Amino acid sequence: MAALARGGRTNFFGFLIRLAARIPFLFIAGRMYGDDMLGRFAAAVVVIELASQVAVLGQKRGLAKQLSEDDARPPSHIVADAMVLSIITSLAFTGLLIVFPGPMFPNGANGDLSWLLVFTILPYALTEVALAACAYRYDIGATVRSRAVVEPWTISIAAGALALVVKDSGLELAYVISILAASVAAFMPVIRHYGLPHGWSPHPARVFRLAMRNLPLAGADAIEWGTRKLDLFILAQFATPAQVGVYYAVQQVATLPQKLKTSFDPILGPVITAALKVGDRSAIAKQVCQVGFWIVAMQAGVALALAIPGEAVMGLLGPDFVSGTAALSILLVAEVVAALAVVSESALIYIARMRNLLISIATILFQAALTIALMVAITEYDLSETLRAPAAALALAIALAVSSIAKSVLLGRILGATVNNFRWGLFAAAIPAALVGWAATQVPEWLELVVGIPAILLTYGAIIWFVGFRADDRILFRRNITKEDG
Repeated sequence: MAALARGGRTNFFGFLIRLAARIPFLFIAGRMYGDDMLGRFAAAVVVIELASQVAVLGQKRGLAKQLSEDDARPPSHIVADAMVLSIITSLAFTGLLIVFPGPMFPNGANGDLSWLLVFTILPYALTEVALAACAYRYDIGATVRSRAVVEPWTISIAAGALALVVKDSGLELAYVISILAASVAAFMPVIRHYGLPHGWSPHPARVFRLAMRNLPLAGADAIEWGTRKLDLFILAQFATPAQVGVYYAVQQVATLPQKLKTSFDPILGPVITAALKVGDRSAIAKQVCQVGFWIVAMQAGVALALAIPGEAVMGLLGPDFVSGTAALSILLVAEVVAALAVVSESALIYIARMRNLLISIATILFQAALTIALMVAITEYDLSETLRAPAAALALAIALAVSSIAKSVLLGRILGATVNNFRWGLFAAAIPAALVGWAATQVPEWLELVVGIPAILLTYGAIIWFVGFRADDRILFRRNITKEDG
């Protein structure tokens, strides 16, 4: 528990840094490029990032298990095998999208250089493997530097500069530069931790076995990621680029609370594998429930602070983006609902891979069917086009709720303990914070943002600290953690 608290706290500060960097990017994209160009960029990036996630082939979480189980080979050799596997899969996806670029540009490309996005698949995948290797050594700072500092600040600065030079491909080139910069920041610490793989050579049979072993993990990772992007992909097939651009901006704001969940991902995997190694399933149940509550408690506060003054938040990006306020509120609720599913999955991928994968597949198929049904219904009944974005968000929220229930019940049965992250203290903190937020909406927008959002967070934080948190919850916020805390 102490390791979880230290790692989660380190990455939580990374979340705050990433939040500070993501807002300038959205402001630049909205004001300097507009919703049309942002929509075409978003449609392309969805395909690129999906290919990148699949190219990792589950090693973001599978590498921890392999490093903990394989004592016969040097750790640097195990990491090198993981890198080779991701190189092979990345090059395959890169070649495929170079030959068939159509899926990236359903509504056309922004500029002649947009196709360069395909060359981010390889560095993206290798960065994920490198950061997973660092996380196994409990170096969460590497993830913070790469993903929360270098990548978002690079894309913000590059997007602003390129808007003055090559505006038609500025967003795409900024994305390429940011991914390359993040990969450099990730490789420096992994070499420090593991060194170069002296005496290692690639072995096709060994790499193939590794690929087969990681397929269930790869499927779960791709589907978990895909549930957050499928709505955008389907929306791009039915809506205009401007509507897609607005929804992409909404996603970027709404998924900020999701980054709180990823604050614990790098450390939760190694901690769970360590407990599995000694057969301590009660410890796993305790860790999942504890981390699940930490995540929900923080996500709920951030969701309230962003949803209540939603019109003012989206208005920062430009007047055209205010139409995404309803979708923003629904997606923020969806992220809170999803917390139990993603934390349960952190354990299920090690003890029930195939059953977890089947639930994930059923979830994304249900989401796809529901999203398409809602899109078709809007067309058939000649409803307002402004309903498309909220409908896509609602389909996601319902699918994530179903997934959370299914995965927590499955994990509880396997561990023989109840897996639940809900506490009444969450309501005790949310209701007063919501009232403060409502009061904030009665003042001018600039005051609503500058004073209202901090007031919501302070109200919620004070009450959850005294009413919702227990002694073991407060470990997360202590600097000096003793062995007894763990």
